[in-house]
Amino acid sequence: MESLLAKLQLEWLSCSTLLLFLFVFLLVFDMVKFRIPKNFPPGPWSLPFIGDMHRVDTQRIHLQLAQLAEKYGNIYSLRLFGYRVVVLNGYKAFREAMVVNGEDYVDRPIVPLFDDVLQNRGLLMTNGYLWKKQRRFASHTLKNFGLGKKTLEPSIREEANYLTEAFGQYQGKPFNPRSLITNAVSNIICCLVFGERFQYDDEKYRGIIKMFKDSHAAQESIWIQVYNTVPRLMRLFPGPHQRFFSVVRSIQHFLDKMIQEHRETLDPSSPRDYIDCFLIEMGQNEDKEAGFDLDNLSLAALDLFAAGSDTTTTTLRWALAYMTYYPEVQERVHAEIDAVVGSSRQPSMDDRDNMPYTNAVIHETQRMGNIIPLNAMRMTSKETKLGKYTIPKGTPIMPTLDSVLNDESVWETPHSFNPEHFLDKDGKFRKREAFVPFSAGKRVCLGEQLARMELFLFFTSLMQRFSFSVPNGARPSLDYTLGFVRSPKDQQICAITR
Repeated sequence: MESLLAKLQLEWLSCSTLLLFLFVFLLVFDMVKFRIPKNFPPGPWSLPFIGDMHRVDTQRIHLQLAQLAEKYGNIYSLRLFGYRVVVLNGYKAFREAMVVNGEDYVDRPIVPLFDDVLQNRGLLMTNGYLWKKQRRFASHTLKNFGLGKKTLEPSIREEANYLTEAFGQYQGKPFNPRSLITNAVSNIICCLVFGERFQYDDEKYRGIIKMFKDSHAAQESIWIQVYNTVPRLMRLFPGPHQRFFSVVRSIQHFLDKMIQEHRETLDPSSPRDYIDCFLIEMGQNEDKEAGFDLDNLSLAALDLFAAGSDTTTTTLRWALAYMTYYPEVQERVHAEIDAVVGSSRQPSMDDRDNMPYTNAVIHETQRMGNIIPLNAMRMTSKETKLGKYTIPKGTPIMPTLDSVLNDESVWETPHSFNPEHFLDKDGKFRKREAFVPFSAGKRVCLGEQLARMELFLFFTSLMQRFSFSVPNGARPSLDYTLGFVRSPKDQQICAITR
C-alpha cells in the first residue's frame, strides 16, 4: 500500500513538473514572440497569452481606443488579434501614415478569422502582386460598367423609384426600413457584379441578403475576438465563430452557382458584368500569380458585394435616424429640395451643386455615422518611421477613422450633428481634408464614387417624397451596434407622404 502511494505521489510530481515546465516554456515563448522592438510606440502592460483582449468591450472599442490615446499619445500600441498593433489616433497621425507615406502601409495583416476563409484570395484582404493585379482589374472593369460615371445614374434613379414606391406602400404606418434599403442598395452592386437586379420579394435574393446579415451579426460576438487571439484552439470548439464560417460557405455556394450560370451563357464579345469580364480574363491571362481562377472569382465577387452594399445601406439608415432625431434639419432639407428640384421630377446628380445644405447633411451623416470606426487594418510593407517611432516591417496598423472624424483639433463641434461643418460663411458647400469615411491612400475604398452617387440620389429621392418620424409614443434613437460596421439599432419609422 505504501509503495502504491509513493508511486502515485511520484507520478503526480512528474505531471506537476511537466505542466510547470510547459507553462514556463509557453510563458517564455510568449514573451519572446511579443517582445517590444526598440523605439516602438508605448502602450499598456499586456497580459501573457491574451494580450490586451481583456480591455476590449466590443461595443465600445472605438471609444476605449480614444481614451488610451489620452494616456499614451496619438501613436501607441496594443496586443490584439495575435499581434502587437500600432494604433493611430487623430488626423495628423492618420495623414502621415496613410497619405504622406502611403506606400509603406499598403499591405493587410493576416487576421485569422478572415485568413481561414480567404487564404490571401479575393480583392480586399489580399497583398502583394495578386492584390495589385486584382484591384487594377476590378477598378478598370467596374469603370467600364459606369462606376464613377453618369452612365450609371439612370440605374440608381430607377432603383430609387422602386425604393420610394416600397416605402409608400406602408401609407405612413410604422415599419423597419432596413431590409428595403438593403435590397435597393444591393441591387446596384448586383447589376455591376451579376448583371441583373432582383425583385425585393425574390426568395433567392432575400436568402443571400439574410446570409450577409447573419455574417455581420456573427462578427459582433466577443468570440470572434477570442478566435483571432487563439485561432488554433478556437477552431476545435463550437460557437458563434463557427456560425460565421457556415454562413460564408452558404454565400460562396450561391456565388458558385451564379458563376456557373455565367459560364454556360458567356458571350466573350459582349460581357454583361464583372463576372463575365473575369471569366474572359481567365481564358486570356496565363499569369498564374495574378489570381484569375474560379476560387478567386468567387471570393472577389463576395468582397465586392459585401463592400458595395453594407456600408451604403448603413449610411442611409443613419441618415433616416438623424432626420427623425433632428426634425429642424429635415425641414431645411425639404425646403432646399422643394426650391431646387420641386415635386414634378426626380433629383439628379446635376442638382447636387445647387443643394449645398442637403449635400452637407449627407456628409455630416457620414462623419457622425462613423460606420467603419476602426478602419480596415493596414500592415507595414517595410521598416518605416512614424512620428518619432520606428515601426518594423510586418507591423499591423490600426488608423482609427473614428478619431479622425471626431478630431477636436479639426472639427468645430466634433461630437454634435452639425451640417455647418461642410458649409462656408456664405452657405456654400466646402470640402474638409479630415473627411475620410472611405479611408485614404492606396487602399482607399474602390467604390467611393459609386457610394457618393448612391447616397445623394437615394437620400434626396426619399426626402423629396416623405417626411420621416418615429411612431406616436416612441422616442427617436441614435443607439448603435458595433461589429466591423457601426450600425444604428433597428427601429420603426413612419414615412409620411408629403
